[in-house]
Amino acid sequence: MFAVLIDQFWALTIAGLALGFIYVLISLGYTMVYGVLRMINFANSEIFMWGTFGTVITSRDIFKYTQVSEPATGFKLALVLLSSLLMSMLVAGLTAVFVEYVAYRRLRMRGTNRLATLISAIGISIVLSEIMRLLTDSRPVGSPRVLEKTILTEVWGANIRLDTVITIIAAAIIYIILERFVKLSRMGKAIRAVSMNEDAAKLMGVNLNRVITATFLVGGLATGAASFFYITVFEYTKFNIGFTMGLAAFTAAVIGGIGNIRGAFYGGLALGLLEVYASAVLGTQWKAVTVFIVLVLVLLFKPNGLFGEAVQTTRA
Repeated sequence: MFAVLIDQFWALTIAGLALGFIYVLISLGYTMVYGVLRMINFANSEIFMWGTFGTVITSRDIFKYTQVSEPATGFKLALVLLSSLLMSMLVAGLTAVFVEYVAYRRLRMRGTNRLATLISAIGISIVLSEIMRLLTDSRPVGSPRVLEKTILTEVWGANIRLDTVITIIAAAIIYIILERFVKLSRMGKAIRAVSMNEDAAKLMGVNLNRVITATFLVGGLATGAASFFYITVFEYTKFNIGFTMGLAAFTAAVIGGIGNIRGAFYGGLALGLLEVYASAVLGTQWKAVTVFIVLVLVLLFKPNGLFGEAVQTTRA
């Protein structure tokens, strides 16, 4: 049972890290929103799905690549990849802002309870998924191979592919930039102030609506980057792809501590590795089951996550 895991341990580890970094970026979409609003953005999974189509549309419709086209090289490759990344981030970011305005802001301004907002978020999630289902006729959509999956080197018997290296390095850089933004920038400090005490932040002159919109935008941008990396590695998307990826990313956020950015990082990497290892030992059909089991176990024995849930000061 463990022969595959032992024989291909390092190859599985590298694949798990690439998947884990994708989970990290998606889970930031959940973590950022929860840290400010204390509510789960259930539409984040569909934001991810729309971002994947942003990458596909860029390479297929803008740069006219097809399934039989030769992979790009040199400057053309860099241009296509960068354009696809920016398009995915733009689509996901704007979708996240749309979700905030439609599903959250109006209800928040009316002072409705959290249950109504939760139902609204689930509703907009279904709408986004169904729109894409109608646009694609429920068919899976393949992405043209823009990047040749070249084997760069071999380490301890594991082939190091170019796409996984790009995913790991670029995703890590994006995570560091986002973390620095939240810690050091003026808007980041405002986001943390609202997260700690919303009423006190408003008394200090913080524009609550602008901060919440910025939070959704930043989370959407991170999720959009994850969409690009997902397509780069797996070259496939579908209208319901967000469900499995969103559930896994939410589990990663819960593992680390929902609302905790550092927790999302370690939770995403841990879940990515665990999924790949479990698939090698039990079979790929157990991949989704592994996520559910981990989620249940964390909620039972460590509901606040490994690094603790972000706590907001109680309002007076």
